[in-house]
Amino acid sequence: MSRDLLDVLNAAADAVMEALAGCTDWGPTGLKPGQFGFDLAADAAATDALRDGGLRVLSEESGLEAGDGPVAVLDPVDGSTNASRGIRYFATSICVVDGDEPVAAVVHDHGNGERFEARRGAGAWNDGTRLARPRETPLRSAVVAINGQAPGRGGWAQVRTLGAAALELCAVAAGRLDGYLDFSSGGLGSWDYLGGLLVCREAGVEAVDGLGRPLVTTDHASRRAPVAATPRLLEDLMGAYGRLTGAGPAPDQQ
Repeated sequence: MSRDLLDVLNAAADAVMEALAGCTDWGPTGLKPGQFGFDLAADAAATDALRDGGLRVLSEESGLEAGDGPVAVLDPVDGSTNASRGIRYFATSICVVDGDEPVAAVVHDHGNGERFEARRGAGAWNDGTRLARPRETPLRSAVVAINGQAPGRGGWAQVRTLGAAALELCAVAAGRLDGYLDFSSGGLGSWDYLGGLLVCREAGVEAVDGLGRPLVTTDHASRRAPVAATPRLLEDLMGAYGRLTGAGPAPDQQ
């Protein structure tokens, strides 16, 4: 996949930065729970840039556009609640899906200005530095991020609940966190995790669905429960996930 596609995604992330810098509406829209004025401003800026780059868009805020060809799966502001409360841990996440494969991704951290990029088969980068595969960490020493509430003790050392799945997955890819698990009651939309998923995979971190479903989907209504870690730790996390949720084995993980 050409660098041109990443240029389109970076242009969309830049457009969101500009939109947020000029946004004065940081309150709830009243249209749906958890949606804020800045979500809509960011969505409009990003979708315009992605369409200009020849992509159709699946956005958390505006749904899936009709047509054929690659889809840019967009979360204009991942971590909206954080942003609304002045907690500077939120991101713009964009992942292009072609068929059933993620092929390029950009995740921009608005809190500290970092940007993650990934291309299928070509690696992942943080601000231009290629990410190496993180070291394996035993479960008993692992620091993991969790979305939702774990229904018991999983055997890991410490937990972080940070509220922005795309950034948390990128932190696993960068070796800052050892793993990620979703225990939320409803699961995550693909826009929440696909950008971070490709960054993880290209950095040597594995990501699967806790219930064995394919993680790559462009169905706006579908929800998933991603679990991510380096390979040996992932086995232990999946064992803990099954014990805590009663999910049992997860076949056909992708």
